[in-house]
Amino acid sequence: MKTQSSSNSLAESLKSGFAATVILVLIGVAILIYVYVLGDPSHFQEGDNHNHPIPGDYLGVVYKGGPIVPILLSCLMMTITFGIERLLTISSAKGKGSVKSFVTKIRSLLASNNIDQAIAECDRQKGSVANVVKAGLSKYKALASDTSLDTEKKVVVIQKDIEETTQLEMPMLEKNLVIIATLASISTLIGLLGTVMGMIKAFSALATAGAPDSVGLANGISEALINTALGIGTSAIAIILYNLFTSKIDALTYAIDEAGFSIVQNFNANSK
Repeated sequence: MKTQSSSNSLAESLKSGFAATVILVLIGVAILIYVYVLGDPSHFQEGDNHNHPIPGDYLGVVYKGGPIVPILLSCLMMTITFGIERLLTISSAKGKGSVKSFVTKIRSLLASNNIDQAIAECDRQKGSVANVVKAGLSKYKALASDTSLDTEKKVVVIQKDIEETTQLEMPMLEKNLVIIATLASISTLIGLLGTVMGMIKAFSALATAGAPDSVGLANGISEALINTALGIGTSAIAIILYNLFTSKIDALTYAIDEAGFSIVQNFNANSK
C-alpha cells in the first residue's frame, strides 16, 4: 500500500507542468553537458575523445563513465533544482517572521481576548501557518456571537475549519518532495548499473587484447567507478534535502496544531 501511495504521489507531481518541464529540460541540458563539455577533445590524449583522458583531467574521466553519466547528471541537477524550489516554497510558507514567535504572540493575544488584533497579526505574518490560524480565528469571531449552536458544536465547527484549511495548505508544502525521495532511491542504483556496465566493458577489452594491460584496466575501472561516485553523491544530497524539508514541514505542522489547540481551548474557556 505504501509503494502504491508513493507511486500515486509521484504521478501527481509529474502531472504538474513545472515538474514535467523541469525534468525534460534538465535531461536535455545533461546530454549537452556530457557531449560538448565533458566530451570536448581537449580533455583527451591526441585530441580524440576515444582515447584515454589526459592525466589529471577529471572532466575527461567523467565522460569515460559512459552513457549512464548524462542520466546521473540529470538526476543531480533535478535534485538541486527541486531542492531550491522546495526551499523557497517552505520559506514562503513560514511567513515574514519566526513561526515560534508568531504562535507565542497569537496565544498571548488569545489569552487577553484580542481576536481582531490576532487576525491583524496573521495578516502581517502571512504564509501557510498564518492562513490556517486566521481561518480558525475568523470562525472563532463569527461563532462568538452565534446563539444558534451550543459550545460543543461551535468547537467542532472551529476544529473542522482549521483542519480543512490545513488540508488545503499542506499539499503545497509537500509537493515535489516525492520526486526528491525517488531520486534518492534510484540514483545509487543507476550509478551501480553504470559501474557494472563499465566493468564488463573493461574486462571484455582486456580479454580481447590477449595481453595484460594494467594501465588500460586501471583506467577502465576508474571510469566505471565514476558512475558509482555520481550516484552515491546525488543520493546523499537528495536524502539530506528530503530529511531537511520534512523536518521543516513537521515544524510548521506542529506550529499549526499548537495554534489551533490554543484557539479551541480559549474559545471553550470563554464560552463557559
